[in-house]
Amino acid sequence: MNIFGISGGVAIGAAVVLLAPIVLPVISGVLKPVAKGLIKGGLLAYEGTLVAMAETKEALEDITAEAKAEIAAEAKAGITESHKAPAKAKKQAA
Repeated sequence: MNIFGISGGVAIGAAVVLLAPIVLPVISGVLKPVAKGLIKGGLLAYEGTLVAMAETKEALEDITAEAKAEIAAEAKAGITESHKAPAKAKKQAA
């Protein structure tokens, strides 16, 4: 492209330099709220994930505590998995 003896690249570069002060504020005015909305959404998702992870951790800790309590109760009663296995094997052999 040749406009008034100037190559196309130079003409495009000059147009960009001349229009940048006009176009950039308009673009930034439109993109800033979009970017802010995306950041807010990301923060809300992050906080929601933290809450979900904390609830999951608490549930797993509760289940672990219940399992330990059952093991302790069985040990106190003298019934453990090691004692149950031979009894089942004897019944099956008979």
